[in-house]
Amino acid sequence: MPLDRDEDIKALLEGARTIALVGASDRPDRASNQVMAALQGHGYRVIPVNPQITGEHIHGEFVFRELSQLGDPIDIVDIFRRSADAGAAVDQAIAIGAKAVWMQLGVVDDAAAARAEAAGLQVVMDRCPKIEIARLGVAPVA
Repeated sequence: MPLDRDEDIKALLEGARTIALVGASDRPDRASNQVMAALQGHGYRVIPVNPQITGEHIHGEFVFRELSQLGDPIDIVDIFRRSADAGAAVDQAIAIGAKAVWMQLGVVDDAAAARAEAAGLQVVMDRCPKIEIARLGVAPVA
């Protein structure tokens, strides 16, 4: 069952340091670009993943093609993809040993969430970390 209690979501955000953002955009008018900047501003390291712009940089970070290319441990995989495409990102998050998957506002995949939970990952669905950080008063990453 995805996390829905405020204290659980806040604990996840306060325990995280590194976030992979699947579906990151280099276009400043896109929500994924704005959320990435906000998360970086809060102190998180955010690693962008987007096969369309692999090798580019967004907000100073190299853009990777897929999660399997990341060498660093990932606390949260933030998924900015359509619900129909979220399952593949969830499966990759499981494969790399991420601690949690976070599906953005409007992104819901109950089957993928169940797979992630069965693999021991925490799951948040249909929420935005930028909004939750402000709403819950999450302390900046030190």
